Amino acid sequence: MPLYEYQCEACGHRFEVIQKFSDAPLTQCPTCAGPVAKLLSSPAIQFKGSGWYITDYARSGSSGGNVAPGKNESGGSTGASDSATGSTSTPATPAAPAKTDTPST
Repeated sequence: MPLYEYQCEACGHRFEVIQKFSDAPLTQCPTCAGPVAKLLSSPAIQFKGSGWYITDYARSGSSGGNVAPGKNESGGSTGASDSATGSTSTPATPAAPAKTDTPST
């Protein structure tokens, strides 16, 4: 159930009330019986689980030990599809040295 905050227009008393959405808003102050106004306040929410920036999408160079998406903790690829290009990533192999036609002396 939501928590609503009210303030008395006569005495300035601020108070909170837990009410159902279907309940009518309060009209009287509990201390002086004066008229009250419902206050607007920011909701208290917490984003938990995977899919939020701090836990999943931070850059791999940032502190905190976060790993970039598509990478395992050793830095190798997980083989998951890259969301930007739609291709799978493969580990790079070192190139062989170039061959020349001239004999070495």
